[in-house]
Amino acid sequence: MNTKNQDIYNKLLVSAEEAISHINDGDTVILDMGCCEARGIERALVENYEKFRDVEFYQMIVCGPTPFAEEQYKGHFKYNSLFASASNRKAIASGYADYTPCFFYEMPEVIRDIIKPRVSICSVCPPDENGYVSLGANVDYIGSTIDYCEVKIAQVNKYVPRTLGGAVRHISEFTHLVEIDEELPEVPTIPLTDVEKAIGKNCASLINDGDCIQLGIGGIPNAICAELAHKKDLGLHSEMVGDGVVDLIKSGVINNSKKNIDRDKTVVSFLFGTKKLFDFIDNNPEVEVNPIEIVNHPLTIAQIDNFVSVNSCVQVDLMGQVVSDSVGYNQISGVGGQVDFVRGAALSKGGRSIIAMPSAAKGGTISKIVPVIDEGAAVTTSRNDVDYIITEYGIARLKGLSLKERAKALINIAHPNFRDELALAYEKRFHQKPF
Repeated sequence: MNTKNQDIYNKLLVSAEEAISHINDGDTVILDMGCCEARGIERALVENYEKFRDVEFYQMIVCGPTPFAEEQYKGHFKYNSLFASASNRKAIASGYADYTPCFFYEMPEVIRDIIKPRVSICSVCPPDENGYVSLGANVDYIGSTIDYCEVKIAQVNKYVPRTLGGAVRHISEFTHLVEIDEELPEVPTIPLTDVEKAIGKNCASLINDGDCIQLGIGGIPNAICAELAHKKDLGLHSEMVGDGVVDLIKSGVINNSKKNIDRDKTVVSFLFGTKKLFDFIDNNPEVEVNPIEIVNHPLTIAQIDNFVSVNSCVQVDLMGQVVSDSVGYNQISGVGGQVDFVRGAALSKGGRSIIAMPSAAKGGTISKIVPVIDEGAAVTTSRNDVDYIITEYGIARLKGLSLKERAKALINIAHPNFRDELALAYEKRFHQKPF
């Protein structure tokens, strides 16, 4: 760095203990999430928990533990999840933690105007010669908090990739910098099952050359990626992606040449994957990591012709109501960007939205297509928003169908072991046999 920026850096550089000493009792703190979570700062908070009273943390997806949600820190820390994760679901269910539902594209505004945090904590890569750092694999909701929080703490970590676009910030925008180098947690790619491969093939059949796609992470998105190798000129505009897209971009299948906006750029808001993905996005001018309020806004998505969104779910009832973030009364994840992209795709010229899922869960013992959703479950995507539902047994397009037609279409793609049961439910509801 030049002398001016080095002086700024040296002035802001403190220990983790010094940085967290600027958090007051009763403060609200926004933590970054996922693979670029500032774990070093979080460890310091836990190690010094007795110094704090009633500090409330808000955060989305967590890859590892969530210590702030543990009962032993009651009175010191409170935890409010914006997207439940494996390490905090029990705490939410037991009442030690809480969950706040929110459409993802609205989250930065809700955080700023309603939650009103005083403190923001994130990770950044080391500064370049001009004093600029990057938020790495996560801009999402954390990026905008740097603009208004009073205390802005950044963990400077050499393992954070330098991503471009809205991820770039100058060191002078932070109040405290803490140097802690630690490798990022990875979300490994798991071998595909036959069911996932069949779902991937069905989904890919609705994706045409020149389309722009939104994918998440996990088996089904990876299975779709495996089926797209023969496609041409695809675009990618997604809240998040995983390792599955890297080979498609490198091979030129995804080249973003047909996009109406951000042409020739892959646009995401955060990334979950392994070193393969982190290395690919590092200083890559073809990839932009931008704020979620832009990436996920339905009116942004609407500007991209032939947009295809793909999301998954837990349960679909015979009316087409989609449950994606709860199992009965238990919160298991969050709304995320599903509805953002479903509605954005509906506004896109030639757009389509897909909800893809295995037909059954727990080794085929529980149908995911049901007569009515479980008691306590929350509807994520309404029956009015749903377009395509896909399982390994086929494709059901629900948009424009009557209740009877929807139910028949869903029975046809249900697991065979449950079709008779669903047919009886149809007959009870509509006073006639479905077929």
